[in-house]
Amino acid sequence: MRILTDVDALKALAHPLRQQMLTRLQRAGSATSAELAVEFQVDRGAASYHLRQLERYGFIEEDAGRSAGRRRYWRAIPQDVRLPRRAEDPEVAAAADEIGRQWLARAERELAGYLADRDAFGAFADAAQHSFGSTVLTEAELTQFAEEYIALLSKWHREPDRASPGGRPISVVFHAFPTP
Repeated sequence: MRILTDVDALKALAHPLRQQMLTRLQRAGSATSAELAVEFQVDRGAASYHLRQLERYGFIEEDAGRSAGRRRYWRAIPQDVRLPRRAEDPEVAAAADEIGRQWLARAERELAGYLADRDAFGAFADAAQHSFGSTVLTEAELTQFAEEYIALLSKWHREPDRASPGGRPISVVFHAFPTP
């Protein structure tokens, strides 16, 4: 588990293009800066800069197995990245809040995109699950519940290049919070 409390790492991750690049690497596997530049319609120098920032703060690393000579491939580092629950430093709190907003907005966009055209997903639409529930827990039980959920998600984690044939990226969104 990695709780992001370093303001520089949080600021690096809060950049929207870096979020997109990291998500791309997590879901589709390693890529070069040139490939990502084309994909995100930015110049190669900008793509390289953003990748170096993600590397500097431990979100990605060189994919040594695919890199050769000057052609460097980058891959996401599999990790359980979490935002601080309560940050005393206002800069840390602001950066964490921005990342949280970005994560929530991405989850909402992806869910809306899926729901708008479920039929396009074939058998995956039949396998998809939507659930809304509630329970009554103590603070300690809520902490345990969340940790067990993350352990379950970690058990099912697959790297893009090690996924089962026919596998595709699956978005999983989890919220567990006191009901207002």
